[in-house]
Amino acid sequence: MTSRLTNVLAGLLAAAGLLLANLTQAETWRFAVIGDTPYNSYEEQELPLMLDDIAAENPQLIVHAGDFKDSRMRCSDQLFLERRALFDASRVPLIYVPGDNDWADCHQLTAGHYDPLERLQKLREIFFAAPRSLGKRTIAVERQPGAYPEQLRWRLGPVLFVSLNVPGPTNNWGMGAKPGAEYLARNPQVIEWLEQAFAKARREQAAAIVIVMQANPGFKHYAAGLGHAGYRQLLDTLRRETLGFPGQVLLIHGDTHWRRIDQPLRDPVSKLPIANFTRLETFGYPLLGWVKVIVDSEQAELFRFEVHPHQRR
Repeated sequence: MTSRLTNVLAGLLAAAGLLLANLTQAETWRFAVIGDTPYNSYEEQELPLMLDDIAAENPQLIVHAGDFKDSRMRCSDQLFLERRALFDASRVPLIYVPGDNDWADCHQLTAGHYDPLERLQKLREIFFAAPRSLGKRTIAVERQPGAYPEQLRWRLGPVLFVSLNVPGPTNNWGMGAKPGAEYLARNPQVIEWLEQAFAKARREQAAAIVIVMQANPGFKHYAAGLGHAGYRQLLDTLRRETLGFPGQVLLIHGDTHWRRIDQPLRDPVSKLPIANFTRLETFGYPLLGWVKVIVDSEQAELFRFEVHPHQRR
């Protein structure tokens, strides 16, 4: 009888330990960040291998922060379809955000002298036709209603994600002192989608919000009052919403190909870095690599980062 009771107690303790381990594991989520790739034939060959390396780390999601080609490569339907196939081969659900090389700069002669708006529409047809991620396994996403279905929203654990169509290097402002028609049409939709995301995050008491876009909006120049006009309203909104949000804010972008993790958004009064804001810039050509972001609800900082330069095979 004593032996049987001992066995029962041992079984209950083991079950409790397993349950505790599962609960602990359930409080941790992981996603991977890439961007500004592939730019050449070498990266086209190596990126699938890197995606396999990422999958081996078991993240729930991969985020590509835009620019899936060099600006001088033709913005052809064929290339778009090749990139779609590459992303769909990922074993991990993959979210892609459009970059300037992918549509706004397609008017350049070396890129094929395309109409950028027509190329953006083609991106929508190929990459954003359904409210789901890319990859062999997919997750559901919410698209912004209306003319900008490439702007997405989704959830991972306690974190709300939002993607914005904000291309570098000027947010497609235009060539002159006054903004062009495309910017004037898109920017209000970007601002509205960002504000709605913060409102949703506050309403649902999300622990954090992650914003993904392609452009580096120029935090240093903005802090000095010299920021580009194409990003001014966006950064004003981002700063205001961050200061009014009780959780963490993580901005992910690419564009300038300088992998970094820092706190460049400053309080307008104290001029000090805003404590709950972090910027993650992706790897970019000529350096291939990825960053693992660990969301740990047991930690005060919530986000942990692991940097993974890609090793050539």
